[in-house]
Amino acid sequence: MASRSYGQYCGVTSAVELIGERWALLIVRDLLVGPRRYTDLKQGLPRIPTNILSTRLKELQESGVVRRVPVMNCGLVYELTPYGRELEPIVLALGRWGFQAMGDPDPGDVVTADSLTMALRTAFQADAAAGLPPADYELHVGDVTLRAEVTPDGLAVAQLSPPAPPVGGRRPVGEPDIVFAAGPGIRRVISGELAPAAAIDEGVVHVLAGEASLLERFAATFHIDPGTRALAA
Repeated sequence: MASRSYGQYCGVTSAVELIGERWALLIVRDLLVGPRRYTDLKQGLPRIPTNILSTRLKELQESGVVRRVPVMNCGLVYELTPYGRELEPIVLALGRWGFQAMGDPDPGDVVTADSLTMALRTAFQADAAAGLPPADYELHVGDVTLRAEVTPDGLAVAQLSPPAPPVGGRRPVGEPDIVFAAGPGIRRVISGELAPAAAIDEGVVHVLAGEASLLERFAATFHIDPGTRALAA
C-alpha cells in the first residue's frame, strides 16, 4: 500500500493515499490510453527514476488499481483493473481543471504520445461531434503524431509516432481529411482564445495537407472553456 497515511477516515483521504504519491496519477493517465510494458511506461515518463516507477507500480497493484498480465508476443504488461478504470472521468476532469492553469511550457517540458492522447480526450466535446460530419485529423506536435478520428459515435485516437506499443494500439484506415502541425499555442485554439484562421496567420498552426477550413470543425470538437480561473485572474 502507499507509504503515507494521513490518519483521517475520509474517502478523499483514501483516494489520495492510493494515487496521491508522486508520479502515480501520471502512470494511471498513461494506462488509461492502453496496457503498457514497463519499458513503455518509462519511455512515456522520461524523468521518473526507475526505482520510483517500480515502487509506484507495486503500490498500485497492491491497492487493486493496476494488475500485471501476460500478453502473447509482448510478455508481461501493466493494465488498469476495472476499479482503476473508474478513475477515467476523474482524470479527464482533472485535466480540464488543470488546463485553466497552463501557460507556456518551461524549458525541457515534453509532450508524449500518451499525454497528447489524453489531452485530446480531455478536450473532446461529444455533443458537438454528434452534430457535425465525421472528420479524421492527423496532428503533429513535436515528435508526436496522432490520428484522431471523430464520428457522431465518439473519438478514436491512434498513435503514429512514436509507434504505438505493440499491445493496445490501433491502426487508422485510409487517409486523414487534414494534416496539421502545432506547438504549445494549440492551447489557445482549444480554449477559444485564438480563432483557427488567426492561428494559421500567426503561425501557431501549420496546415500540411487537406482543407484548412476543417480547423474550424476541430476547434468546435476539441474545446475547453477557460473557466473560472481566467475570470479570477
